Amino acid sequence: MDKEDDNGANKLVKMQRTNRNYMESDPERLTLSSLGKVGKSSGEIGGAEEPLLNGVHSSERYSVLAAILPFFFPALGGLLYGYDIGATSCATISIESATLSGVSWYNLSSVEIGLITSGSLYGALIGSILAFNVADFLGRRRELIAASILYLVGALVTALAPDLAVMVIGRFVFGIGIGLAMHAAPMYIAETAPSKIRGRLISLKEFFIVLGMVAGYGIGSLLVDIVAGWRYMYGASSPLAVIMGIGMWWLPASPRWLLLRAMQGKGNMQELRDLAISCLCRLRGPAFGVSAPEEVDEILAELSYVGDNKEVPLWEMFQGKCLKSLTIGAGLVLFQQITGQPSVLYYAASILQSAGFSAASDATRVSILLGLLKLIMTGAAVLVVDRLGRRPLLLGGVSGMVISLFLLGSYYLFLDDVPVVAVVALLLYVGCYQLSFGPIGWLMISEIFPLRLRGRGLSIAVLVNFGANALVTFAFSPLKAWLGAGILFYAFGAIAVLSLIFIFFVVPETKGLTLEEIEAKCL
Repeated sequence: MDKEDDNGANKLVKMQRTNRNYMESDPERLTLSSLGKVGKSSGEIGGAEEPLLNGVHSSERYSVLAAILPFFFPALGGLLYGYDIGATSCATISIESATLSGVSWYNLSSVEIGLITSGSLYGALIGSILAFNVADFLGRRRELIAASILYLVGALVTALAPDLAVMVIGRFVFGIGIGLAMHAAPMYIAETAPSKIRGRLISLKEFFIVLGMVAGYGIGSLLVDIVAGWRYMYGASSPLAVIMGIGMWWLPASPRWLLLRAMQGKGNMQELRDLAISCLCRLRGPAFGVSAPEEVDEILAELSYVGDNKEVPLWEMFQGKCLKSLTIGAGLVLFQQITGQPSVLYYAASILQSAGFSAASDATRVSILLGLLKLIMTGAAVLVVDRLGRRPLLLGGVSGMVISLFLLGSYYLFLDDVPVVAVVALLLYVGCYQLSFGPIGWLMISEIFPLRLRGRGLSIAVLVNFGANALVTFAFSPLKAWLGAGILFYAFGAIAVLSLIFIFFVVPETKGLTLEEIEAKCL
């Protein structure tokens, strides 16, 4: 143990002694020294007692009303990400129109259109890399404030762009905001939400992403016939970015991030503990005030037990429990992207049109239709995730995706005269994805990383997510030309089977556990 770790441990011991003197005057409070005497968990190692890692906690009182805003403002980062996806699909139609673009440079090549549509994706990749280096220094709250500023600047630069080069720069800046927001939002929500509703709240963030997509498609369809409508589409996200920034400025810092800094000797232990108590009271509401010191001390004791008083060197991230959490998190988001979702949605319009739906010729209407289905199924996942658990939703949903992918492959190879098969497979795929990989992937990566690794680990997972997204997007067209749609969907089905095996043998159940219990029991 190095000198910094000794200092952090000494500070904790001194703080514990202070707490003991304070709590002796109040018999209703638990002392830190008693935290390890509550009981033993099934994950006990070598006969050591785990402090409160057996599921027995102080009553986790909270106000539902107080829990809304710490979820809502970070979730706006997801809504803006979804809105960008929906609005861009309509903006490219507007900007290529000779009569409606309102610019002289409307005659764009496929590469230039690609830069507009994927500019934010490239920015998100850079944002994920930046998050790896600055996340634990800035903290979750300030990272989200930075994301809101980048969202605002990117939206305004894109909307007011005098030429293509400036527009692409604006898309890139907006994308960096996406990378930071999609990294920090699930962390902030996970670290501030009561464990009883943590799964529901983080899954609801995925609902906000889908809601943003539907809003983007809807607003885009209303503005697509207006001269320079694309400017209004991109500019429309500016007010939400301002609201997100003001909201995050008002919200307190994550108490767990403050306690991590205290444990690692990056500030005065007592001052950071008191600040964490104050933040926790604001996050949980007035009813929680009496229990806040007790929960903070529980978290400190659990962090000390699992070793979160030590910083993780870069090489250690690929060893032991750090490697296991990286495998789970990165594996989930990788399979989330390479099981064919962009490809299935690419064929949505032609599938519905072949089945006789006249509206299918309008790609925007198809997008809105599927977006509404996504909303419904994501809402269903939100309602049951904390009751059924993460694994049942993943295993059940991905099983449905496997069936739908093999049905789609069979349709394009053998059953092209039975379009109802393709329609059923399409709807089954979209619904099952939104029950499983859609919300649960983001939920699991926000829970599975140890606190001292969470900032860097989540940035790697987000980087894998956007990188795999880019890979699938670019590889789809050449693979379709080489293999044909039928074989390609069979290949996605085989990958989905591999993802089922991965989930069954590697991904743990985290329902009802605190973040510290997940680290102790699941890794």
